[in-house]
Amino acid sequence: MSSKPIIVVLDDFERVATEFADWSDVRARADVRIHQTPLRGDALLQALAPADAIVLMRDRTPLQAPLIAQLPNLKLVVFTGTRNGALDTKALAARGIPVAHTGWGPNKDATTELTWALILAAQKRLLAHEAGLRRGDWRPLPTMLPVLHGQRIGVVGLGEIGGRVANIARAFGMEVVTWSPNMTPERAQAKGARAVAFDELLATSHIITTHLVMGPATKGLFGAPQFAALRTDAIFVNTSRAGLIDEAALVAALAKGRPGVAALDVFSEEPLPVGHPLLDAPNVLLTPHLGFVAEPVFRRFYADVLETITAWLDGKSLPRVLATI
Repeated sequence: MSSKPIIVVLDDFERVATEFADWSDVRARADVRIHQTPLRGDALLQALAPADAIVLMRDRTPLQAPLIAQLPNLKLVVFTGTRNGALDTKALAARGIPVAHTGWGPNKDATTELTWALILAAQKRLLAHEAGLRRGDWRPLPTMLPVLHGQRIGVVGLGEIGGRVANIARAFGMEVVTWSPNMTPERAQAKGARAVAFDELLATSHIITTHLVMGPATKGLFGAPQFAALRTDAIFVNTSRAGLIDEAALVAALAKGRPGVAALDVFSEEPLPVGHPLLDAPNVLLTPHLGFVAEPVFRRFYADVLETITAWLDGKSLPRVLATI
C-alpha cells in the first residue's frame, strides 16, 4: 500500500482541475483523486474516508461534524473562494485541522454579467422566441416586447456585485432603488441609487435582483408574503444564494403570476434534481449556477489550491488560512 498522502478533490464538475493547473509535482508526492460528479451519502464517505487532505469547490458539498468525525486521517481542508457556509469550521478546529481558502478571479464581474444575461433574456422573452423560431413559428405571441428604459429596478444588496448591476441599470436608463438590512440613504446615493423601504421596493420594481450575503437577517428573506407583493410583470432574479428565498413559496407564487417571471442561477439542492418542481414551474428561466463559472476564476482557484497543497506537503506555513482556525 502506498505511503503517499491521499488528496481528494471534490466536485470538478467543469473537468478543468487538471487542465487549468499542473498537478505533476503534487502527484509525484501524493495520491491525488479528483471526482468530477457529485458524491453524497455512502459514496461520499467512501471517497473521503482515507483522505489526508480534502479540496472543496466552494460549498458544493457540505462537510459537517458527523462526516468529519468519520475521517480519521484528515489533516487539511482547502476550499475555493473566500466563504463556505456548508463547512463546519468549529468541528475542524476542535481537531486542530487547518482550513485554507483560495483567492478569486473576476468572479464579481462574471456574476454581474450573468445577472444581466438573465434579466435581458427574461425581459425580451428570448427562450420563447428562439424555441418558436426553431419550430417554424416566426413570432410566437405575445410579440410586443417591453423595454427597460424608464423602468424601476430594485437591487437588494448594493455591495460590489449589486453596485455593478446598478451601474449597468443606469446605462439602460432605469431608476435604481435599493434595500438591505443595513442600507442608509448615504450609502445608496454613493452608488447612484435611492434607498427605499423593502415593501416599497417589492411593490414598485419591475426588476428585483438579489445580491446579499446570506446570514440570520437574510435567510428566507423572500417568502410567500414578499412574492405576493410583487407586480404581475415583475422579473425576480437570484444569482446570489438559494437560501435567500423559499423555493416552494416561489413555485406557488409563479403559478399565481407574482412574479411574472423568475430567473434563477442558484438552488437549495445542486445539481438541481430531476423532478424538482422548479423545472415544471411556469415563467421560469434556470441556469446551472454559472455566476462564478469563468475561466480566469477557476484558473485562480486551482493555482491557489496547488500553492496550499504544496506548502502543506513541504511542511511550510499555509497561505490564506481562515482566521478562526
